[in-house]
Amino acid sequence: MSTKEKINVPVMADLFARGEKPEYLFWVGCAGAFDDRYKKVTRAFAKILNHMNVSYAVLGTEESCTGDPARRAGNEMLFQMQALANIEVLNCYEVQMILTICPHCYNIFKNEYPDLGGQYETINYLEFLKEEIDKGTLKIDSDIFKNNTITYHDPCYLGRANGIYAAPRKVLDSIPSKKVEMARNKSFALCCGAGGAQMFKEAEKGDKEVFIERTEDVLKTNADIIATACPFCMTMMSDGLKYKNKEEEIKNLDIAELIAESLNL
Repeated sequence: MSTKEKINVPVMADLFARGEKPEYLFWVGCAGAFDDRYKKVTRAFAKILNHMNVSYAVLGTEESCTGDPARRAGNEMLFQMQALANIEVLNCYEVQMILTICPHCYNIFKNEYPDLGGQYETINYLEFLKEEIDKGTLKIDSDIFKNNTITYHDPCYLGRANGIYAAPRKVLDSIPSKKVEMARNKSFALCCGAGGAQMFKEAEKGDKEVFIERTEDVLKTNADIIATACPFCMTMMSDGLKYKNKEEEIKNLDIAELIAESLNL
């Protein structure tokens, strides 16, 4: 999957200038916009949306951080400033449905923005993909991963925070391959170690960092692909594989990347 190929991604301001209103706002998120690794996930999901002729747009330069890391770190004032500014932009474009590829963005739009007047139907990309698979509008015919063994790491903000366990597994099941669960999975899954703004601070004293513990859970499955669904999880799992000198043997791919590659996009 080439990262240099240009993708046509509609921008909300351009559509509104032509009098058009898309069905979905695709909220890219900070990692999806600025992190080199997660930009690939953004591109993968945009390719899937284009492949399915979905009516969507992004905010582009008008998108700002949701304020989630600020609130998790205890800076409530900064969070509210970010949130209120975002709500003003979203309401200006009459946004009703938001698609997210980041569980942290998903959680805060769904559960915390309503308190400040931001009422939107928020859909995680895995829920969206599952629905399209169920309807038969998204079909995977490729067997590119048929010889691979995939294990899935549950992001805290999808799983325990919002109860989304079935959708990612249903999407993965649409990809011909072997699936194996880690011993700790679903509501018992171990955090990657980056949530709650831990991503942005130094490790605390202890015998072992959380991401190393979780990477060891991965290694016990003998999987050669770990499927992730969160930018923080991707960073921590990638670091864990490097720490264990397994980055050449085990791939860390987002579910959107697995679907896009299966569709040969």
